[in-house]
Amino acid sequence: MKTKTLYLILALIAFLVGIGSALFGAVSISLEEMAAAIQKWISQTDDLSLNEQIFLDIRLPRAVLGLIVGGSLAVGGVLMQGLFLNPIVEPGLVGTSSGAAFGAALYFTLGTSIDFHTGEFTLPIAASIGGAIATFLVYFLAESPTRKTSIVTLLLVGIAINALFFSGVGFLSYIARDPQARSITFWNLGTLSGANWISVAICSLVSLSCIVLGLRNAKQLNTLMLGESEAGNLGIKVKTLKIRMLTINVILISVCTAFTGVIAFVGLIVPHFLRIISGSDSRQLIIGSFMMGAILLGLADILARLLLAPAELPIGIVTTMVGVPVFIYLLRKHNNYF
Repeated sequence: MKTKTLYLILALIAFLVGIGSALFGAVSISLEEMAAAIQKWISQTDDLSLNEQIFLDIRLPRAVLGLIVGGSLAVGGVLMQGLFLNPIVEPGLVGTSSGAAFGAALYFTLGTSIDFHTGEFTLPIAASIGGAIATFLVYFLAESPTRKTSIVTLLLVGIAINALFFSGVGFLSYIARDPQARSITFWNLGTLSGANWISVAICSLVSLSCIVLGLRNAKQLNTLMLGESEAGNLGIKVKTLKIRMLTINVILISVCTAFTGVIAFVGLIVPHFLRIISGSDSRQLIIGSFMMGAILLGLADILARLLLAPAELPIGIVTTMVGVPVFIYLLRKHNNYF
């Protein structure tokens, strides 16, 4: 399949999934009400019905945030799989997700004592700081006395730091009171229920910036697939590239995770699947994975709201339930394409 055709199909499906995400839920909203709400919003009319207000203030930002976060997680997966030369690496493997989870757990447990006077952004800031600290701790510990950082060492240290920070999350859950422990558990399972237009704007800006930076470095990431020594001989500054990719990943994943909690498997299976369809060119993978990741998380969010309606499943449960069998199937059927 031609790349442009694939992009067009993915973009169309992502648009339809976005409409479906805004359409379905505990409250039934028709397409006519959605169209009327958008028309009134454009004309800045205030006489909105209850369903139109629900659509504009809750459903639409949630649908858009789901598409953006899903795409961002998939792009993070492309960058990390290209950096580690391994198609089964997920973007949180270098400590980003576990650090963000620890920062959020610390906020839930200590409450106002770590208030940054930022109101509703205190939790996202705490999670982002945790993700950044964990990731750069991984890089610092993986660096050898000769100032070189092996990809394998980085991967192994990342696994260790992930275990350390998740144990910290477990400890905070143990000492927390019941409401706090439930908040930690629910956040670690992922949710889009807190979406608003501010979070959409922040995630959109971060996502777009990181994707542009990723595309600018895609050619070097392709060269790295030949091996570190060969890439160095071709003029690639491998250490600089590693730092650049890790920085882009930690910004992208920390910010998105900060607003939605930990969502697993999107950044793992999307690049894995797309690589089978379109090959290993990082430039194509970044664009295609963003759209396919948006589709996957959008569909998962719809399922999360409908499976136990009017109750809502944490979206991380849905992505894991879908992701595990799909990933195992891909591994068994296509295990030597990277």
